[in-house]
Amino acid sequence: MDKKDIVKMATWFVKNSDHNLISKEVALSEAVVGMRIFETPIFAFGAADDQYFEILKQPLVIGQHFMPPQEWLPQPKTVISFFLPFTEAVKKGNRRDMSWPSEEWLHGRIEGQALVVKLCQYLNSELINAGYKSLAPSLDERFWAKTKDNKPAQNSDNNRRTDLLFTSNWSERHVAFVCGLGTFGLSKGLITEKGIAGRFGSIVTELELPPDKRMYENIYDNCSMCGACVKNCPVNAISLDKGKNHILCSEFINKTKEKCKPRYGCGKCQIGVPCESSIPKKIN
Repeated sequence: MDKKDIVKMATWFVKNSDHNLISKEVALSEAVVGMRIFETPIFAFGAADDQYFEILKQPLVIGQHFMPPQEWLPQPKTVISFFLPFTEAVKKGNRRDMSWPSEEWLHGRIEGQALVVKLCQYLNSELINAGYKSLAPSLDERFWAKTKDNKPAQNSDNNRRTDLLFTSNWSERHVAFVCGLGTFGLSKGLITEKGIAGRFGSIVTELELPPDKRMYENIYDNCSMCGACVKNCPVNAISLDKGKNHILCSEFINKTKEKCKPRYGCGKCQIGVPCESSIPKKIN
């Protein structure tokens, strides 16, 4: 099994899975019945012993609670990271009203994440059947994520950092950065060659594959710092000088939970911006 095999399997799965279509049974309205959620996924492959995974344990990055590949599997060789770009239907829907998430986006966030889980399970199963121990950390029983409503991860070096109130022991975006999929933007989303609007997933495996080269150095290399996401945010949770305020963002997401129960989301910082579907050009 090689990289091409994995990409081919994932592409086939996303194209043919019923989970990538909004069924009549779950659709919020007739308008979204049959809507496709994701386009073809893109992949990046990282070495499990990449020193960047250890850097993620540093206090000013994620923290000691981050579990690198070696803590998920005894002898990992490769970390497989993928990005599923939202379809134009999902993105266009969320551009209609900049105050609240659209039906299309709500489905992309909830049913879309369900598809991410199914894809992780599918690829993981194929790798195991081929004789390689593998797992998706985000689906493992040891995975945890915290919000400001829960006790934050301990970090005596910088216990006042607000982002420690919103953290986990495996971050899909940070892992994607290490593997070479893209860099962060002001909104803290990850900007890939297919843009920022979509969902991420990853697998740690004993299958040894040649790592991809990171085509960037700085964590914000793909961000033009244009400020479009700042203007889009309905609660002013993003600023050019301070970046993203996770607490303001989370409080608004909680409001969408009340309004759109059982779904939730926002995504306004990911649509109608230069990085929506590609890497933006730098501002001179």
